[in-house]
Amino acid sequence: MADESQSRKLATIVALDVAGYSARIEADEERTTAEVAALRQVIEGTAERRGGRVFNMAGDGFMLEFGSSLSAVEAAFELADECDPKVRVGVHLGDVVVQPNGDLLGHGVNVAARLMARSEPGSVLVSADVHRTIRGPIAKRLVSRGTIQLDKMSETIEAFGVGSSPSATIVSPPTGDEPVLAVLPFDNLSDDREMQFFSDGVSEEIIQRLSRGSQIKVIGRTSSFQFRGADKTAKKVAAELRCSHILDGSVRRAGGRVRIAAHLVEAASQTTLWSDRYDRGLEDFFAVQDDISEHIAGALDQTFTSFSTKASDPAVYDLYLRASPVSLAPDEVRTNVGLLEVATQRAPEFAEAWGRLAFLRAWVRLYQPFTERAASARLVEREAQHALALDSRNVDALVARLFVTPPYGRFTEVEKVVDQLRGVPGSIDGHMYAGWGARSVGWLRDSVEESERAFLLDSLNPLCANLTALARMAAGDAEAAVPIFEDLIERVPDMSYAIANLLRAKAFVEDWEGVDRLLDSAAQRPLREFQDGLAFIRTKRDPTPENIAGIRDALASHYEKTGCVDVSRLVYAAHLGLVDEAYSTAEDACLGPRGTADDIMGPDGYRTGLLFHAGMPELRNDPRFVRLCARLGLVEFWLATEKWPDCADEVPYDFKAECENARSTPVDEFSF
Repeated sequence: MADESQSRKLATIVALDVAGYSARIEADEERTTAEVAALRQVIEGTAERRGGRVFNMAGDGFMLEFGSSLSAVEAAFELADECDPKVRVGVHLGDVVVQPNGDLLGHGVNVAARLMARSEPGSVLVSADVHRTIRGPIAKRLVSRGTIQLDKMSETIEAFGVGSSPSATIVSPPTGDEPVLAVLPFDNLSDDREMQFFSDGVSEEIIQRLSRGSQIKVIGRTSSFQFRGADKTAKKVAAELRCSHILDGSVRRAGGRVRIAAHLVEAASQTTLWSDRYDRGLEDFFAVQDDISEHIAGALDQTFTSFSTKASDPAVYDLYLRASPVSLAPDEVRTNVGLLEVATQRAPEFAEAWGRLAFLRAWVRLYQPFTERAASARLVEREAQHALALDSRNVDALVARLFVTPPYGRFTEVEKVVDQLRGVPGSIDGHMYAGWGARSVGWLRDSVEESERAFLLDSLNPLCANLTALARMAAGDAEAAVPIFEDLIERVPDMSYAIANLLRAKAFVEDWEGVDRLLDSAAQRPLREFQDGLAFIRTKRDPTPENIAGIRDALASHYEKTGCVDVSRLVYAAHLGLVDEAYSTAEDACLGPRGTADDIMGPDGYRTGLLFHAGMPELRNDPRFVRLCARLGLVEFWLATEKWPDCADEVPYDFKAECENARSTPVDEFSF
């Protein structure tokens, strides 16, 4: 007969113990016992706040029960981050036996304990059963650690831990021989809120100096500046940014003087390698930045060359910091251009301000009518040239030149600028735009590799994240692109690219419920130049003869009205079965803009990347594709570089022979 005093239920179990407990107790029993007693209060308090309870304790081990898997995982990560001494944590959802005294036994408890035993100090392992039941930001942080064999158990289990978004092609994290530094925004400890700009400026100057003068890899500002206040725990920063070292500090102003404290921490051991304090008159503020940068470089034993062209006027430097791009929405960028115009007028030798001005003006230009772009391009070139005369490796200025290069016909020029970006020590932009450029010429594998490398070092940079997700989607892995776009929508709601690209990704994975939710959301968000893509998504979902006829009529109507066609329209039409109609239209159409109100705006207007989208091969599978590419200057580029697009080995005809036959095809002029 079954024991009626026992019952079974499903519960999420969190198992944790103190890392290195035996060695600690042997070295100092009294101190370790006191630490564990204090730890007990922390664990019980965390469990209670999250709706759980501690049901068993033994020595340094604790077992917690939660009715919610999400609450359990949140508690687990909180404890892993905050407990001192460090703990190991395992989380599992499973069947348990309830004892009369409230204790829990059974397989669910055993699995949680085995996961804990395989976890590292200060980290968490979560079972696949738990992972499947949770949603939201914390679920996005979890990546598979593979299938592991649990101690003293015959079964294997897939475990998850904190990491970047999953991808089969993601670049490995840095090794111990390849240090990666995250420079966090220094804390403003003054009552003066304006000092926050100075505090950020300290960190930004360090990033710039190290990127130029040191061989160490430095996480991009956009990602590292996401961590402020309570988020600045070494464990959390290292896990999310995948860095080996962290620089943090604080700025305190008292009257006309400023005190800056800085410290360098090795993330794995959380050991402080170097620290220093600087007391200066506020007029020497920028000299303090130089001192800090020099000392950090020495502490890391890296080659470092002094370099600085910043403004001497703190008010001008404030303008520069305020003009940092966030969403790259047109209105935001136009405002920032105005700030930088003032900054460069007041400080003509401020190279960084000139470079950022050129970059942002080049971005605004993408939303201007084509009839206005030539004049704007001349301004961009003048500002970029000014920045490069002061600093030949100014990344923003180089990217600005990249943006004003026509979207087709001059791929060799694009490659030269990308090579210059690659040559800037520590430049993440080199990898980011190398991936962008590779996608436009059909090198999809290279595009993913370069984009992922940049994403590894700057995963919270919205532009970097967007380009990485686009590279994944273009290579045929739309599913891996979805979580990046979703995270972007949550973090940067004013960025229109993310929601438009997520709509397309959802369509390719046939998540039509997700598409409906996004369409509802899109009604309140500006899709701008992506609005035309909605007809394609609706027809892909419901490819009735009537809907396909609508796409055919829209293609013909646009050509009849403007005499031009964007390659994206051709790709979409061919994907929906209108291959002949697409090529018939392309044969006589201008492949670029006409300077009319119907011209395609935005950063993707008339660009060639969509031609090589792995999920839309219909246009490529027709031999007429090669002549189209020749008109765009792609064939000329492939023949010159002798590096073929990935599709060369995938199409049902001799791609290289067709390219040779099309060698003399004239390249269409992109005149704006």
